[in-house]
Amino acid sequence: MAQELFAPSSLILIATLLAALSGVPMLLPWLLSAARAQLISIAALLAASCAGLTGSVLVLLSGRTSLFELAWSLPFGPARFGIDPLSAWFLLPIFLISGCSALYARSYWHADLHAANVRKMTFFFGLMTASMSSVVLARDGISFLFAWEIMALSAYFLVSTEDEKPEVNEAGTLYMITTHTGTLGLFALFPLLNLLTGSWLFPAPASLNASFGVSAAIFLAALFAFGLKAGIMPLHIWLPSAHANAPSHVSAAMSGVILKIGVYGLIRTISFFHDIPLWWGGSVLILGVISGVVGVAFAIGQHDLKRLLAYHSIENIGIIFMGLGVALVGQKVGSAAMMLLGMSGALLHVLNHATFKALLFLGAGSVIHATGSREIDLMGGVARKLPYTALLFGIGAVAICGLPPLNGFVSELLIYLGLFQGIQGEGSAVAVAALAAPALALVGGLAVACFVKVYGIVFLGVPRTEAHVARHEAGWQMLLPMLFLGLLCLAIGLAPGVVTRSLQIVSLSILPAVVSTTALPLQELLPTMMITMLGVALLVLISLITVWYRRRLAGSVSSETVTWGCGYQRPAPRMQYSASSFAEMLTSLFAFVLKPHSHRPEGISGLFPRRSHFYSHVPEAVLELVYIPALTRLYGRFSGFRKLQSGILQQYVLYSLVTLIVLLAASYF
Repeated sequence: MAQELFAPSSLILIATLLAALSGVPMLLPWLLSAARAQLISIAALLAASCAGLTGSVLVLLSGRTSLFELAWSLPFGPARFGIDPLSAWFLLPIFLISGCSALYARSYWHADLHAANVRKMTFFFGLMTASMSSVVLARDGISFLFAWEIMALSAYFLVSTEDEKPEVNEAGTLYMITTHTGTLGLFALFPLLNLLTGSWLFPAPASLNASFGVSAAIFLAALFAFGLKAGIMPLHIWLPSAHANAPSHVSAAMSGVILKIGVYGLIRTISFFHDIPLWWGGSVLILGVISGVVGVAFAIGQHDLKRLLAYHSIENIGIIFMGLGVALVGQKVGSAAMMLLGMSGALLHVLNHATFKALLFLGAGSVIHATGSREIDLMGGVARKLPYTALLFGIGAVAICGLPPLNGFVSELLIYLGLFQGIQGEGSAVAVAALAAPALALVGGLAVACFVKVYGIVFLGVPRTEAHVARHEAGWQMLLPMLFLGLLCLAIGLAPGVVTRSLQIVSLSILPAVVSTTALPLQELLPTMMITMLGVALLVLISLITVWYRRRLAGSVSSETVTWGCGYQRPAPRMQYSASSFAEMLTSLFAFVLKPHSHRPEGISGLFPRRSHFYSHVPEAVLELVYIPALTRLYGRFSGFRKLQSGILQQYVLYSLVTLIVLLAASYF
């Protein structure tokens, strides 16, 4: 009995149930105070995270698959759930980020300071964690849709936590509209699968032929529905506002995990097929290139710290899609190395992005908590008062830029190696690699420029406004999750060999065609030992330079002055670089996509010109210039149909009767 209780599958199921129930104490205000109930809920979610992570790691080590059935009265057959290496890999970020975010919330969103919404937020956070776990465990279309809808609604209530603010309500409404638009894609996907297989159960890996027309329709429905959830461009329109307006620990969970549920859905759907055509991989790869390059370009032009991080999520989803596209192209051209490297790079970047992006959002939350603003141009000199946050945010910034010795470098290196395998190949593989490799390099360079801007303006220099001076460092409950995530970024970056076996197991479960190439292990394709040695050497070199510099500084006469003094007698904070000035050259380079708005100074003339200012803004171009005008025109064209919405109950009953008659007639004929 004890062995069954602590079996990997049992631990994961217990973790899912415990996460779902973690918010129940918040629903008992007559029994527990908000602060005490929050503490119990956090403890329950931490226990769920520990159990879920343990079970997931054990599944990855064993490579085993378990299936469960739940009998219910619905006419679609029993609900089936399963745990396999692919599910276990995606459960890692679900339970990892949820646990870290829950502990962080104890200080960041304390019940005594947020009595109006802490109960709602804590309850739905646990429910969202459980629903995400249920999505990756579901093995039939109906169970998947049930869990998917609970996840969507929970995330909506979390985004709308501060619903007294108009901009938060707008972000929540946009999220709700887009997430249910994506659900329409699932309503097409699962009936099409049922048409092809005759069952609502998920088919076995590589059991369906991708050359059928129905298979192409299934792929396109999955690409739309799951791409919208993942935030791939141009289906990303909900993401920037939702991540910017949600509480920071919720943003960490949404960016680190919910986006990956979309990636999981697409990978799971693709795994059903064999003989995948080239255009499937090419489509995924092109979307990844567009999302990566344009996403980071939009990030560079942002003034809002959290909105900037949100656009970097779009960029990193693009990198994941690039890895997935490389794997699919490799399968078509018969390159086992491309398949294994591309899929492993995509899967590892799923985990890596979850860790460093959650770290960055939690670090941003610490800055916002101390300064009271999300506007980059109102900050400055934050590192003086928040040294630990500055260090940990810096680790996340280096990781997201794909620089050694942190984890982002390893996953991007895997994708690069897959592309290099394509360059050495023939035909279409060469064209794919020639397109994607320079794009991936461009994404990395632009990411470095963006985070130099962020770190320099926010953490260095001097405060720009007295009202937003950073006054206190975060408490241990906020710093500890950030430290844990930072150490995880460093651990994967220094010892990638720890995860290579699990990556190979998961990749083989997705692309069974690679089974015949098991003689070519991932360890031989990725120079793990060299990465470890170079990473350690780089850390030692940085440490030695730091010690040498501090000793030299201690033995010399030093004085303090303001940053950007430049010889002026009375330097002012406004002489520092702003977000607009730093990024002006790059935003101008991508102006044809970004469509920046700027207000330039007027009336500058004479020896003593009057006071003026410069302001620039990068809009959400896809939403504001494409979708909204198109929907407005569509609304005008179909305005006559609004007469059908009369508000008369009898008329609605008539609509239902006519629809039922049509459906019965269609089924009869």
